[in-house]
This record gives sequence, C-alpha cells and structure tokens, in this order.
Amino acid sequence: MTEQRITSRKNPLLQQVRKLLSSRKAREEAGLFVADGTKLLAEAVRWYPGLDTVILSDGVEAEVPDSVRLIRVPEDVMASISPMESPQGALFLCRYPEKTNFSPKKGSLLLDGIRDPGNLGTILRTADALEVPVALLEGCADPYSHKVVRASMGAVFRREVVQSGWAEVKSACAGAGIPVAVTALSDRAKDLRQADLKQMAVVIGSEGQGVRREILEAADAELIIPMNPRCESLNAAVAATIVMWQMKQ
Repeated sequence: MTEQRITSRKNPLLQQVRKLLSSRKAREEAGLFVADGTKLLAEAVRWYPGLDTVILSDGVEAEVPDSVRLIRVPEDVMASISPMESPQGALFLCRYPEKTNFSPKKGSLLLDGIRDPGNLGTILRTADALEVPVALLEGCADPYSHKVVRASMGAVFRREVVQSGWAEVKSACAGAGIPVAVTALSDRAKDLRQADLKQMAVVIGSEGQGVRREILEAADAELIIPMNPRCESLNAAVAATIVMWQMKQ
C-alpha cells in the first residue's frame, strides 16, 4: 500500500474534509461523507464497501484495505480538521450508498422530524441491535453527518438507511395492508402494550413537535407509552427504543 503524506492545512483534500463535515449540501453534491475515530474506522473496514480515503495521524495504526487511499498527516494537521476536541487520529471518507427505495415491512419504525443527531444515531444503533427496519421521513437529521454516524456506533455502515417521503410511505403501507400507527399524547391513544406492533409500522416524532398533523390525521391508530402522569414526554430515542422492544415481544 502506498501512503501519501500531507503537511499543509491548505491542502485541497483537507479543505474538502472541512466542507464535508460542515455541510449536508456539500456531502450530497460530492457523494461523500466523513466519519472519525479508530473504532468507527474498524467498523467501516469490516462492513462498508464504500470506504474511500483514510487519513491517519503520525503514529496511529489501523487496518486499511489496499484498495483504499491512505493519507498521513502530522498531529497538529489532524487537530485542524478533526471535529473532536481530542482527536483519535483517524478520519475517513466514505462514498454514499446507492439510494434504497422504501419497502413496506411489518414491525417497522418510521421517523418523522428527528432532527437531533444524537437521538437519530441512537435510534439507528438500537434498530440495528434489534433488527427493526427503519425509514426516515421528512425533516430528519442527515444520517451521514459525522455526529449521527458516531452516535450510531457504526450502524450506518452495517445496514441500509432508507429515506423517503410520507406520501410514498403511506401509499406503500396501505398497498401492503400494513396499518400505520403513531405515538401520540391523546385521549384516543391506545396503550401500546395492547397493540400488535409486529403487524404495524409505527411513527415516532420529535420530542418537541411530535408527529406532524398530516400524519396524525392519516394514521390508522394512535398509541401511547404508559408512564407516570407527572411526566409529559420521553426523549425521542428512549420512546423509539420502547416501541422497538415491544415490537419484538
């Protein structure tokens, strides 16, 4: 394997890395996203066919396939591009996967407007662990931002990330005979323990906004997670975990 050494912070590749880290538009236009850390790099090497370029600090070792471009940089240069306060000495670029069309499945999770990268990454990580299909509807954070990739602990490398619009998802679920339920705080909502979640697709909305009105109005059922009356709501990632766990029962 041939290593290339870069020492200038103004190198075009490093400038591109900074842009990819900061802009979803730049990532989508380039078809590339960036992740950081040696552990995530090991996950990408093992699971992700789109690993493109690896940048390592001097003294940091990692297994890198021969087909992947390898760059070495001084520690201060790594610090200038890493999104971490304490860089692990590894950044890497991955090609976007081919777009996956939504395919309706029973016992699946639909995410509506989950904008917090930590929540989205945690949900994807949990869905990977529990083998629950997930689709991202409008308004969700970019699943290929470095914050989501990190919070997912590499789940985005191990499974497809499906992104689709509500109209398409609703139509596909109706065609497949899969009822769509929403989690909601309403008098009509049914205790989710009394529902057969294995046969449904369940929508989780953001903690602040909840599920969009157009989805609420079109849903086949409303579900509620039973909790202490003095508690108004749960973190979106926690609510999604409870729903997914119940799906597997």
